[in-house]
Amino acid sequence: MAHKDYHNGDCLVYACVNQKGGVGKSVTSTNLGIGLARRGQKVLIVDLDSQASQTVSLGWTQPDELPVTIATQLGSVIENKPFDPTSGILHHAEGVDLMPSSIELSGLEMRMVNAMSREFALRSYLSEVKRNYDTVVLDCPPTLGMMTINALAAADRVIVPVQPEYLSVIGMTQLFDTVSLVKKQINPGLKVEGVLLTLANMRTNLAKNTLEILKQAYGDPSRDSSSIRIFPNPIPYSTKVKEASASGKSVFAYEPHGRAAYAYEQLVKEVERNGRQIGTDLRHAKKVELSR
Repeated sequence: MAHKDYHNGDCLVYACVNQKGGVGKSVTSTNLGIGLARRGQKVLIVDLDSQASQTVSLGWTQPDELPVTIATQLGSVIENKPFDPTSGILHHAEGVDLMPSSIELSGLEMRMVNAMSREFALRSYLSEVKRNYDTVVLDCPPTLGMMTINALAAADRVIVPVQPEYLSVIGMTQLFDTVSLVKKQINPGLKVEGVLLTLANMRTNLAKNTLEILKQAYGDPSRDSSSIRIFPNPIPYSTKVKEASASGKSVFAYEPHGRAAYAYEQLVKEVERNGRQIGTDLRHAKKVELSR
């Protein structure tokens, strides 16, 4: 499909964040990124987890053998060394690019603790590379540590994948507190795009009750503009999703007519539609700023 410039040069950065592991962040990053690429966007996925789950699930099963990863690039940033921002980017058969990760990232996080402007290393890297893309998707680690803070500092929007379980919902309070703190002190433009239920069997009372708890806790955007949206199409629990990741493919390629592919397609459409509005708002804000 031909490339379309949806944002007139305004690349949007989405961070998939949850400090709990196993909630579908990497799967969501994969299918959101590939889904947007299928609709004509040029997309970069960035793996920010030292376990490299995103990298492996896209088919690079030996990430620690890759010569250049996100750790290499961020290391150059914090050491103020020149670097080629396109170096290390891998090209997936389904039309997305990937900046991979490796175990080296865990050592870099320790080095970043004493680095100047450590919260802005990823933003500095993306400022060099994102001019080539419509959308960047950041797959964050299952912590609220330095890499996640870097992702929130660099992102325009946050997507929160969460399992429909009570303990998962309770843990979201800390996540949203962190998002609010980053918004207040580092990145005033940061907003939560929405909460995405994943691995969901909506026929169970547990899932139904959890959804109601989420709506009660975070509001209804149709009635309150300051509330947090719950995406209307939960991602169903499906072994096909795991099989797709194991084969290095998206659900669109692995099981294109399955329930998970349909649910992710609905997510992609919502993100794309909102992205166009965000792009319009950003351009308007720039015009206002220039006119002052």
